[in-house]
Amino acid sequence: MRGNIVVGQSGGPTAVINSSVAGVYAAAKKLGVKKIYGMVHGIQGFLQDNLIDLGEYLDDETGIELLKRTPSAFLGSCRFKMPKIEGHEEVYEKVFEIMEKHDIECLFYAGGNDSMDTVKMLSDYAAAHNKPQRFMGVPKTIDNDLPVTDHCPGYGSAAKYIATSMKEIIRDNESFGVEKPTVCIVELMGRHAGWLTAAAALSRGDDCSGPDAIYLPEVTFDMDKFMEKVKYLSETKSSVVIAVSEGIALADGRFVCELGNASDFVDAFGHKQLSGCAATLANKVAAETGLKTRAVEFSTLQRAATHLASLTDINEAFQVGHDAVMAAEEGKTGMMITLDRNGDDPYQCGTSAYDIHAIANVERPVPAEWITEDGCDVNDGYVKYARPLIMGELQPLYVNGVPRHLVRK
Repeated sequence: MRGNIVVGQSGGPTAVINSSVAGVYAAAKKLGVKKIYGMVHGIQGFLQDNLIDLGEYLDDETGIELLKRTPSAFLGSCRFKMPKIEGHEEVYEKVFEIMEKHDIECLFYAGGNDSMDTVKMLSDYAAAHNKPQRFMGVPKTIDNDLPVTDHCPGYGSAAKYIATSMKEIIRDNESFGVEKPTVCIVELMGRHAGWLTAAAALSRGDDCSGPDAIYLPEVTFDMDKFMEKVKYLSETKSSVVIAVSEGIALADGRFVCELGNASDFVDAFGHKQLSGCAATLANKVAAETGLKTRAVEFSTLQRAATHLASLTDINEAFQVGHDAVMAAEEGKTGMMITLDRNGDDPYQCGTSAYDIHAIANVERPVPAEWITEDGCDVNDGYVKYARPLIMGELQPLYVNGVPRHLVRK
């Protein structure tokens, strides 16, 4: 590459999205790129010309290794929706004006569905107006719902945290129940796709029976059947732990969390904030059965736990960032790097570049064949798919007893 490059992060952070930035940086340095910029708070910050020189932080191996162990978005994220091109050309021209000002040849954007839409629109505008700049998508989402790619960087680490924490919750809940069981309902992220909630199944093993039921948004939630199952479990077990997705919904389309005190907040992409599903169900169970209940909401904990990150996930996040730069060096644009599984025993995975138009704004649900017939669990097909993604560890660098992070000045 003759010019400079810029990399940004968008959407919900993950435990390994910074590894993708490290991958972009490492590949660009290898190619001799003069300056590698980071956009502060994604495309929203870029439109304000808010850039930093990544070389100030990553000019040695220590910086890159520390960045890999830093959770969330080192550069800062955003949920900024680029407007439609028609009638808003000035917004797009602003992007290219800033790119030209800093001699930026290629923009790399790490994110999920909505972020890939940004890459699509920018590359489409460039093509329509004969702009030479290139745009590449770097996959990221704990939701694991991007199409085409086998899985998404960020998911493996979130799944590892969920499986580990679920085992600990089950251990805790089993401590009680001398007179009657405690019913614990664990709420996990997932609006329309239940990949994160399915990860609760990975807690199962020789030392843990795992959750008693798993409810995904891919299956219509039946409140009456749920209550029947809880009552049956409470009569046969001394401890009941159930995993539910924040996005489970009734047949009439209402989210279960809306039966309680759900927030009315809607973000720039029209996504309603979902929270309170576990509390709503726990309150109903308590009211109808008299059982002791507990609601646990993982919330942002499941996406920021670098201390429990999967080494496989860290390495693959680095790889997609690295390979996005190499694809751009070949002249590619308007594409996203995908992870392509080549084998399970042993697990092997490569990458390729795929047309962004087949990816942006498309959600991939958990396959129906991986959901049990009663709709309350996942089967071995999911476990075989997900288990390799949570393997391996990368120990944090501890200072004063807690992990050290890399932060912007």
